[in-house]
Amino acid sequence: MLAGKIFWIGLASLLFANLSAQSEKPNILLIVSDDQGYNDLGQLNSEIITPNLDRIAREGTRLSSFYVAWPACTPSRGAFLTGRYPQRNGIYDMIRNEAPDYGHRYDEDEYAVTWERIGGMDVREILIPQVLKPQGYVSGIFGKWDLGISKRFLPLARGFDSFYGLVNTGIDYYTHERYGVHSMFQDNERTEEDRGTYATYLFEREALRFLEERKDNEPFFLYLPFNAPHNSSSLDPKIRGTIQAPAEFKEMYPPVENLFKEGTKYGEKAKVPTSEARQRDFRAAVTCMDASIGKLLDSLDRKGLTDNTIVLFFSDNGGGGGSSNYPLRGGKARTWEGGIRVLALARWPNGGIPAGTVNDAFLTSLELFPSLAAATGSKLPEDVKIDGYNWWATLKGETESPRNEMFWKRKGRKSARIGNWKWVDMEEEGGGLFDLSDDLGERDDLSLQHPEVLKRLKQRFGEWYQETMFDAEPRGSFKDF
Repeated sequence: MLAGKIFWIGLASLLFANLSAQSEKPNILLIVSDDQGYNDLGQLNSEIITPNLDRIAREGTRLSSFYVAWPACTPSRGAFLTGRYPQRNGIYDMIRNEAPDYGHRYDEDEYAVTWERIGGMDVREILIPQVLKPQGYVSGIFGKWDLGISKRFLPLARGFDSFYGLVNTGIDYYTHERYGVHSMFQDNERTEEDRGTYATYLFEREALRFLEERKDNEPFFLYLPFNAPHNSSSLDPKIRGTIQAPAEFKEMYPPVENLFKEGTKYGEKAKVPTSEARQRDFRAAVTCMDASIGKLLDSLDRKGLTDNTIVLFFSDNGGGGGSSNYPLRGGKARTWEGGIRVLALARWPNGGIPAGTVNDAFLTSLELFPSLAAATGSKLPEDVKIDGYNWWATLKGETESPRNEMFWKRKGRKSARIGNWKWVDMEEEGGGLFDLSDDLGERDDLSLQHPEVLKRLKQRFGEWYQETMFDAEPRGSFKDF
C-alpha cells in the first residue's frame, strides 16, 4: 500500500514538474555571425572546425532554405529585429562612411558630422526586446549593433537592458577602432577600458556575465551578434585585407607559406594578404567564435536551462572573402543565392524542434519577430505591418511554410523568389530566371523557356517595391519626408 502511495506521489510530482516546465516562458539565445558562408560548418565542410555549432545542429535543426532580407550588414539586422522589410522600416542601405575606402582616417570632429555618426533606425520602429519586456524579459546585446550611434538609436533606447559592443559595421578586433575612431560602447558610453583584447573574447565575457546574473525564473533574451568573421576595419592594408584571429586558432589550420603579396590599396602599391592567408584567418575567426558559443552552451547546461532555451544561429548575410558558399552562386552584397541564403540553425527541445534534422522549408529572418512573440506570449505591435510569419509548426515538421515569396533590392541589384522560381538582376553580373528545385547554383537561365513566369515575377517585384517603398508610411532617414 505504501509503495503504491509513493508511486502515485512520484507520478504526480513528475507531472507537476513537466507542467511547470511547459508553463515557463522560454529563454532566447540569438547568435548572429557576420559574413559566414553557407558551407562554413564543420558538419558540412571538413576543412572548417566548428564543434559547438555542430552540436546545435545535432541537437536541433539546420534550416537549408533560410534567407536574410538584405545581402549585407545593416539592413539585414534591422529587418530581423523588426520583422519588416528594409524598405519598409527605412534602413535599406548601409549606415557607413565611404571615405575609408580611399584610405582616409577621420579625426573626432570630422567624424562627428558624418553619416555613420548621425544615421540610425527610425525611433518609431519597434524591436524584438520591446515586445518581450511586458512579459518580464530581461534583454542584453553583446556584439555588433550597427543601427545608429546617437543615444536615441542605441540599444538601451530600443528595449535592451544592457549593451556592450561595437556600434558600426566593423572594427579592428584589437584596437576596437573604426578607421581611426574608437567604436566600443558600454551601454550608452564609449569605453576604451578593454582596448587590446580580442573582440570575440569580450562579447563572450559579457554574455556569460549576463547569464550568471540572471535570477531564477527570470526569462531572458540574449542577443549575441558577433562581428566575426567580418574583415578587419583597419586602414593598414596588411590588416584590412584579412580577418584578425588569435594565434592559437590560426595554428589549428595548415600553415600558410605566403602571407602577403604585392598588390594595390588606395591607388598605391602595397603588401596585401594572399587569398590563402585570408581563408586561414577567416576560418580561425569562425573557430574562435565557435569556442565562445560552446562556453555559452555549457553555461546553459550548468544552469539547467538548455531544454527551455530557444537557440537560434545564422549569418547576417552570405559569406565574404575567405568563406565557402558552396553550392550557391555569389556571396555577400549580391542577390544571387550566395548573398541571401545563409547558414541557419535552431534548437529548442521543449518547443518540439526535432533533433538532428534538416528542414528545407522556405523561411526567412523576417519570421523571427512574430515567432519569438508567439513563443513568449508577447503581443505584436498594433497598426504595424509585420512581414514575417510564425514558423514553429513548420520547424516541427507539422505544416509547410506559410511563406511563398520574398524580395530583395540592394541599389540596382534585385531578386524575387516565388515558390521555387527565382528572378535575379545583378546588373553588370547578369541575371536570369532559375528553378531552384533543381538548379540551386543558378546556372541555367530559363528566361526564354518561361517568359510568362519571368513576367509574373517582375510584375510582383514591382508591386512589392511600390508597397514597401512608396505606399507605406515614411520611415527612416533614407526617405524623403
